[in-house]
Amino acid sequence: MNRLFAGIVTIAGLSLAGSAHANPRPLPFTYTSETIEKGGVEIEQFADVVPQKGIDATTGGSRKFAATQYQTEFEYGITSRLELGLYLTYVPKPSESLAATARLTEGNGIKQRLRYLLAPPGEWPIDVGLYGEVAELDSEIEFEGKIILQRRIDKLRIAANLTAEYELYLQPHKDVVLDPSLGATYELAPMVHLGAEGWMRGEWPDPAPHPRIFDLGPHVYAGPVLLLNFGKLWFSTGIYARATDFGRSMQPAEAFGPLWARGIVGLEL
Repeated sequence: MNRLFAGIVTIAGLSLAGSAHANPRPLPFTYTSETIEKGGVEIEQFADVVPQKGIDATTGGSRKFAATQYQTEFEYGITSRLELGLYLTYVPKPSESLAATARLTEGNGIKQRLRYLLAPPGEWPIDVGLYGEVAELDSEIEFEGKIILQRRIDKLRIAANLTAEYELYLQPHKDVVLDPSLGATYELAPMVHLGAEGWMRGEWPDPAPHPRIFDLGPHVYAGPVLLLNFGKLWFSTGIYARATDFGRSMQPAEAFGPLWARGIVGLEL
């Protein structure tokens, strides 16, 4: 344990010793308006963990498990206000001993996106950015757009994303998804930022199922967030409780459990 702690301190020290040009994400679901510097390169690793229920293939009874999904992002600063992002996504299959499980919000595949800040930070009363993304996944092609809004007041940062997706499935099926988010963080110290964040996800498929199933939502989650910023190396995490259908018992094959956790590790290369 002592060696592990010493290793973490050493890595953090080396990160602080270098130039701090990384662009950490204090809100795991909400993009802030800042982009990385021109020519800068950063890698970010996302991990989501969500409690779900499945059916035990042996006993036929329900069984709890932790569903996961992962995303690796490579960011490159094309200019001081235009950023390119390339993603790899991976969603592990649950245990073979489980049946009637649900997929989370991602699939296996790749994504490409651009993020652009309309004016230098602080020049407008509210910083405004635009975001466009295309994803080629194992079961669908997605087109996503965001309007990114941010306001800084001394050490307080407030950010919101207005996000919509259009999903074309490989089978004759398409979806419109709305997933806005909103959060605020406060810099307690240069290395420590604490805040809160909320996000929503609602899905409207075509053709629409009757009756509308639970997983289509809309679902709203909210919870505390924490950013630890070591300069070139940073870690951000949030744990969110489902605010909609709060008292609902978790059912097999439902993706949106009572809690949702996300962690991100970022490193400037």
